[in-house]
Amino acid sequence: MRSIRRAQASDAEAINKLYTELNTLSAPSVSAERIAAVNETNHTYLLVCDDDGDVIATALVCLCQDVMFGNQPFALIENFIVGPDYQREGIGKSLMDYIEDFCLQQDCSKIILQTSSENRSARDFYTAMGYDPDAKIGFIKYRRYFGQ
Repeated sequence: MRSIRRAQASDAEAINKLYTELNTLSAPSVSAERIAAVNETNHTYLLVCDDDGDVIATALVCLCQDVMFGNQPFALIENFIVGPDYQREGIGKSLMDYIEDFCLQQDCSKIILQTSSENRSARDFYTAMGYDPDAKIGFIKYRRYFGQ
């Protein structure tokens, strides 16, 4: 039985394995302690899709407190990944639908996400989900370049 839930500290190894599929500059380092700490907040939600005890997908949802529209936060999705053996089964859509419903419940004004500019399949997926790739331009400055 598949379900979407908040990650638990015991999911650290499985999430770390999923993160190795992402195009990152450094090797991921997920710890049980960090997951537990994230779970203590009301602004950051590390979600997983659980398939009978196996973590097969994950996404980090941050509720950014904003002042532009009263008390409405906006959401930022990061590190969205479906395991390679489970892609094209509707899991990504289910996870995105869950996130969108959650963001409606939180009264978010918008959802922002990013993906690698080279990841055409992810870009096509997000566009099919109704996300506009031309609405804004995102910029990234990695830590190693801070202060330069």
